[in-house]
Amino acid sequence: MRDAPISARGRAPAPAKILGVALIATALLAAAHLGLFRTSAALLQAEHGLLGRFLAAALCPALDYESAVPAGTPPLWQKVLEGLRSTASFALAGLSLALCFGAPLGILCARSTWRAEKHDPRALAARALWLGARSLAAALRSVHELLWAALFLAALGASPLAAACALALPYAGTLAKVFSELLDEADERAVRALEETGASRVQAFLAARLPTALPDLTAYAFYRFECALRSAAVLGFFGYPTLGLLIAQAFENQHLRELWTYLYALLLLVLLAERWSSALRRRLVA
Repeated sequence: MRDAPISARGRAPAPAKILGVALIATALLAAAHLGLFRTSAALLQAEHGLLGRFLAAALCPALDYESAVPAGTPPLWQKVLEGLRSTASFALAGLSLALCFGAPLGILCARSTWRAEKHDPRALAARALWLGARSLAAALRSVHELLWAALFLAALGASPLAAACALALPYAGTLAKVFSELLDEADERAVRALEETGASRVQAFLAARLPTALPDLTAYAFYRFECALRSAAVLGFFGYPTLGLLIAQAFENQHLRELWTYLYALLLLVLLAERWSSALRRRLVA
């Protein structure tokens, strides 16, 4: 006589479900330990508190200054445009420096660059150089751009060079890692066909591997520019003259409608950059 089949309800819970429940419980306990529930309740109960005024200001962003300003102060729209210009300039400068350093480092990090036979006496040296390049890329991206910003702020002050370097160093490490993976994933058939005709490794790389991977490399570079725009804005909270500085000043002065004007301007800038880069990526990959 066959045993009755075990119903789905009687089965032991799957490990994934147990892990999910444990993670949710841990998150709730951590939030309770930090007092997040009490803080949230206090904000929601305050009828005219900061949260309510902040959300209400989102519906009517400022078109002019909320308080009196000295004579000769440029209008608010001009201040917004200047913040957008400086944010885009810092992002472009940081990404340009990152590409100048990250692209060559990405070539050095690619396994295909150091391909050698096991018994080749150069194999050990090639592996050492590859490990050194990978370690350098990992070290650069292990420190967040905000930490680099704090370090360069102390060393160089709130200068454009400091902001560009703060963005360039971690972005160079990230670009090197992704570029190396894209180069390694390129189609090997064209590379091997050139090498079989007598082309050198460098010639095969320039004529086959790089052109094959170039659309993906360019697409990822445009994506990093979108990230650089957001990072450049955040640098303003460290005193760099970007939209983030205007947002921090508006919040400090409780000019919440002005704050939303700057936030909407930043959102528009990122959306325009995303549409522009998406169009270029489609054209390159097609």
